[in-house]
Amino acid sequence: MRKLLINSTALATVAALTASVAVADVSISGSTEMKYKSRSSTVAATNGTNTVSDSAVNFNFTNKTDSGLTIGYNVVFTAEGGATTTDESSFSISGGFGKVVLGENDGAADAFGISAVDLVAEESTDKVASARINTNADVTNSNLDATKIAYFLPAMGGLTAGVSIADNGAATGADTTDFGLAYAMDAGGMSITVGGATTTTDTTTAKNTTSNNVGVKLVSGDLKLTLAQGNFVAVDEDRKATGVGASYTLANGIILGAYAVSSDDGQDSGESYDASGIEAQYTIAPGLTAVLNVNDYDYKVGNDADTDMSSVSDKGSSTSLTIKASF
Repeated sequence: MRKLLINSTALATVAALTASVAVADVSISGSTEMKYKSRSSTVAATNGTNTVSDSAVNFNFTNKTDSGLTIGYNVVFTAEGGATTTDESSFSISGGFGKVVLGENDGAADAFGISAVDLVAEESTDKVASARINTNADVTNSNLDATKIAYFLPAMGGLTAGVSIADNGAATGADTTDFGLAYAMDAGGMSITVGGATTTTDTTTAKNTTSNNVGVKLVSGDLKLTLAQGNFVAVDEDRKATGVGASYTLANGIILGAYAVSSDDGQDSGESYDASGIEAQYTIAPGLTAVLNVNDYDYKVGNDADTDMSSVSDKGSSTSLTIKASF
């Protein structure tokens, strides 16, 4: 009888605890890709062919409280170059007041910036590896996945906005503040979104590191267009970039894309980067996509012998085939 009483008490305790603990909705998704790339370059170290692969697994937990709040937790693991890392890890609290995100995740600027290469699946970064020139017209943020606090306003008509702060510790003083907003509207059957973003990282030098972006996205049926302008200002850096992108979905489901970007650095006389490319995406089966890219680029080293530039210019083209799977 004593043994039965103990077991019954244990079962009742477990049942009570189970009833009081919230049960979250869990979703798991993943993606992986393999890219084969052939590059023709005036720099011997980057001339030739190579293959690269990367993968990601995304876990999402969501729970709705009795008071109406939605609590979520997201963690992303990535595998690239033989190393597995935790790419993002944060939890969120959302309700009628908007959404608060706490932890290691992208800042507000990343959520609202519009880039010329947003419409292509595979962005090219062909240039000399040591060159610090902008390769697109998006906002440039070095603290994307740093621990931060972010707040996003609830949508007000077509207006959305957000702010985030990343405190990098008392010893560094390199705190980062992001702002972003976007406004979406319809005009004569065309969807128009205007967005802007800015990020500032405090430094111990006389000049903080700042980056801004403004862009517009137009969608009319199967045609999409983006126009963007961005800059990056720091010690001995004054980079400006402009770009345009387009994509069109054919009747057979193939998506054609194209982009062009031009960038220069006002602090490094003559340093510039120009790139353009075309792309075709084809869905082989649900969750399986092939992407073919052809890109041309021209990086000019400039006339100043600064350490923030590459010591050589680089001009060439690349062709790549990427097989992507999502689950």
